[in-house]
Parts: sequence; structure tokens; C-alpha cells
Amino acid sequence: MSKASDFSERALAACLGSAPAVLRSPWWESLPVDFASSPDPFVLRRLEGMKVGATAATDVVLRTLGAALVGSLALPLGYNPLGLYRALRDRSFYADLVRGGDPDRFYEKPPRGVRMLRRRARMPLFSPDDGACEDVRFESPFVPVNPRERKRYLRHARNRFAHARHWRHHAGPRSTIVAFHGFSADLYHFNEWFFSIPWLYELGFDILLVTLPFHGRRQTAFSPFSGHGFFAGGTSRINEAFAQAIYDIRVFIDSLFDEGAPQVGATGMSLGGLTTSLLASVEKRLAFAIPNVPVVSIADLVLEWEPIASVVKTSLAAVGKDVRTAREMLAPSSPLSFPPRLPKERLMVIGGVGDRLAPPRHARLLWDHWGRPALHWFPGSHVLHLDRGNYFRAMKRFLSDLEFRP
Repeated sequence: MSKASDFSERALAACLGSAPAVLRSPWWESLPVDFASSPDPFVLRRLEGMKVGATAATDVVLRTLGAALVGSLALPLGYNPLGLYRALRDRSFYADLVRGGDPDRFYEKPPRGVRMLRRRARMPLFSPDDGACEDVRFESPFVPVNPRERKRYLRHARNRFAHARHWRHHAGPRSTIVAFHGFSADLYHFNEWFFSIPWLYELGFDILLVTLPFHGRRQTAFSPFSGHGFFAGGTSRINEAFAQAIYDIRVFIDSLFDEGAPQVGATGMSLGGLTTSLLASVEKRLAFAIPNVPVVSIADLVLEWEPIASVVKTSLAAVGKDVRTAREMLAPSSPLSFPPRLPKERLMVIGGVGDRLAPPRHARLLWDHWGRPALHWFPGSHVLHLDRGNYFRAMKRFLSDLEFRP
């Protein structure tokens, strides 16, 4: 057994040795208020602790910079007194849709036969000799679930078009892996490297890399950075952005099956990991779902991101509320609101022990919520995924056990 594999096994044993988190419904009330500051169960050897601490320090710096950037450019737009009033007004609307755990009440099934437009990809890092790399797009028929949000949401014309990059074999179609990027990390070239797309392609799979709403070519007008619009419109915007993400992904999945793909599975990092978790709550046709460094509660995550945390706490306290209210506002955007539609044998969670942007307690809570499926820990942070090769090998074994083959 390699040292990296040994690390994951010992970290897993620490989780298995602790009691599972069992949340009563509604989860936003039963999850402890201090979840954001709760300890993680890992006991690290000295060298491991030094390695994890060094990578975690990088996350803390980026977290502070990111919080300051989002706080100065996003909070004033969607979290001012008017934005807070709108969010509180819509709290019951969103919470009522997810009570009972039926995702179909919020995540609408898209129509079949949406027209896809394809063209040869521009300057991909990886262009296979025995296949094609294409950019795919379609005009999304998505309409926000909340009638009060429709006009504000749909005025962002660029976001109405869904985009993806598709690597596919000429001798196809093949079993396809659909991948989702992290927040503000939509660049195809970066994700070609992060998801090891050439390696996956050489294993025989086709790959579809999807651009999430308000990112990349879907950015809003005058957006200061990719992904700004996903969070800048307040909690109702976040819910609707996830609704559109799942809606558009299901359109892509419909297209893959219509073209003859025998199987389709999903994976994603960070924001993409949360998206993967939500998709596993909605789409039973998935062969597998592998969220990587996922978040399960955006409301709790924000409480660890200074200086945003202080602003959010002050705003909630001013109206006599706490984090439980924020969770309720964002209930449709958490996989804790729904049971998975895949059996746990088709689920796998990947987490970083040193992650300080999406702390490991989130991955662990998702793992508990999903009935403790396959779990892999790596000794790195949100940004520095040490021993990536080891968890890619773990993923390969997982897919082989599922008989997910080209």
C-alpha cells in the first residue's frame, strides 16, 4: 500500500470511528448552529501535519482575498437592506418547495430535443488524433422557479446560453464523464489539467466539461470576474442559478443519451462538487456521482470567510435571525434537503484534509447524509490537491467496480 493510500485509509478510519451525523427534518434547524466551527476527526502524524498545515495556509490567504473581493463587489448588490428584505420574503417560498425531500418540486425536468450547436473548439490544449474536441451550446429554455425572480434573472442575456466543451471518439459514442468546474475557475485549459481529461480520454471515455451559469461566456454584463453573477443577486439568485445549472446539465445529458452514449456519470470540484451532489439528488440515470471537495451548506461556509462572515452575522442579527434562517433561504441549494437518487454503491466523495475553502466537515457531512459510500481523503487543501494521482487511481478502481467502461 502506498503512503498516500495509507493516509486515505487512516483518515477514513477516523471518520468511521466517529458517530454519523443524523439530521432531523428540516436539516437547517437540526444542524448545530456552530457547525462552521466544529472540529474534524483527523489525527495526523507530524510530517503529515506539517504538509497539511502548509497547504491549508495557502487556502486561508486565498479565502481572505476571495472574501474581500466578493464582499466588496457582490454583497452590496444582493445583500443590502432591500436584498435582505427580498430574501426573507422568499424564504418560505423556497423552503416549502423542498419540505418532504422531493427535488422534482424545485428542479424542473427540461424538454427533450433542445437544439445543440457544435463547432470545432478553439485552441484546446488537448486535441485527440482519433476524435474531436468541440464547443457545444444551446439556448436554455430555463425559467426561474420563483415568479418574482423571473424578470431580474432573465434580463442577463448571455446567461441564457449554455456552453460546454466535448471530447469524443470518432469510434463512438462512448460512456461519458460530465465534469463541472469550481467557482470562478471555468477556464477550459485549467480544467483539462485538473480533471486529467487526456488521461480519461485515453482510458476510452468521452468527456463533457460544462460551464456553470454566470461563468465564462455566461457572465453578466459588466461582471468584474467570472461567477460574480452567481452570488451577487442574493440568496434567491443562488437558488435559481443552481436550478438552471441542473436544468441545463440535464439537457446535455438528454443529448448524450439521444446520441447513443451507453452510460453517463458526473464529477465536479468545489462549486462543481456541490452541483454534482445536487445532480445526484435529481437525476437517477447517472451511472455514478463523484463530488470533489464539495460544500453542503453555503450559509455555513460563509461564516468561515472573513470579512464576509462578520457582515452576514451583523445583517442577520439586525433582523433577529441567525445561520438557521440563512440555511432555510438556501435550502434548495443544499443536497442535505434531498435523499440521493443513486444507491450508495454508485456514489463517492473526495475531500481534502487541509481544505480551508470548503472544509472537510462538509465532505464528511455529505458522506454521512449519503449513507457512507466510498470516501477518499487526500493530504492537501482546496487549491493544492496533493497526491492527485492516487485519488485518480481510486476513481478508476471505483468506475471499474461499477463496470463503467467505454
